[in-house]
Amino acid sequence: MSKTLAAITGVHGYVPDYIMTNAELETMVETTDEWITSRTGIKERRVLKGEGLAASDMGKEMVQGLLEKTGTAPEEVELLICATITGDRVFPDTANTILDKVNAKNAFGYDINAACSGFLYALTTGAKFIESGTYKKVVIVGLDVMSSILDYTDRSTCIIFGDGGGAVLLEPNEDGFGIVDSVLKADGNGRQYLNMEAGGSLKPTSAETVANGEHFIHQEGRTVFKYAVRGMSETIKDVLDRNNMDKGDISWLIPHQANIRIIQSVANALDFPMEKVIVNIEKYGNTTAGTLPLCLWDFEDQFKKGDNIMLTAFGGGFTWGSTYLKWAY
Repeated sequence: MSKTLAAITGVHGYVPDYIMTNAELETMVETTDEWITSRTGIKERRVLKGEGLAASDMGKEMVQGLLEKTGTAPEEVELLICATITGDRVFPDTANTILDKVNAKNAFGYDINAACSGFLYALTTGAKFIESGTYKKVVIVGLDVMSSILDYTDRSTCIIFGDGGGAVLLEPNEDGFGIVDSVLKADGNGRQYLNMEAGGSLKPTSAETVANGEHFIHQEGRTVFKYAVRGMSETIKDVLDRNNMDKGDISWLIPHQANIRIIQSVANALDFPMEKVIVNIEKYGNTTAGTLPLCLWDFEDQFKKGDNIMLTAFGGGFTWGSTYLKWAY
């Protein structure tokens, strides 16, 4: 009997309507379009605007679109995992709010917080429910509303991040298509270099933490750059070795869209051609847990059934990893 794999059978993305260009940022902080583009590759990013809108509203759009696209009824969904660091509230989980908003009454859900690696962590976790035979329809969402934790007077961070994400449907496949292997890593020592200082039990929200700007994202860019390039390139090599593959067997490399220089450095470390590297950072910036599903959505029409796709990411904490899958449609 052939092994059951968890195949991606559909993908749908969503980004807010509002486009924040580099020109607009020039009016907010000391920067220029040339400076931003040359250092990050970003030309514009999306920002969620509107009274009362939050992560679950974006998630609703992603999941509704996914269900319609795949001909899946809401009541058929059995599990939804949402990767995000900017959920609606500390609790309840944003996953459960999304399920309520799409009327998926037969499913349960929960959030995964692994920053930019969140979608990979959630995808791998969801795949195990499929492989074990526990469920047949699992939705994985990766999204973030990074504008909600950005200091728009800090040019080192506000130019990088945007809002958006996507969702995929996982279903069983016995023909060799689906998620084949993952190498996931973590190093808690990295928490000092990429984090949000306040808002948790270590430093609860207070008037002082708000006044000190401790609820905004903090990043030490040079350190993160070094660890990100090494982490992503090494786990890609690990996955290739474990599956007796080499770089020539990979149809597409889809890296986390953090910074064009990081993406190029990972490709260089692997001696991998950039024409086979998926890049859309110029349109959306870094949407954290949302970048990988956005890439899948943007380039879905270019993938062919049987393509070997390598996903890789690196995020705060530190978290990182790579996942190898065979495209199923």
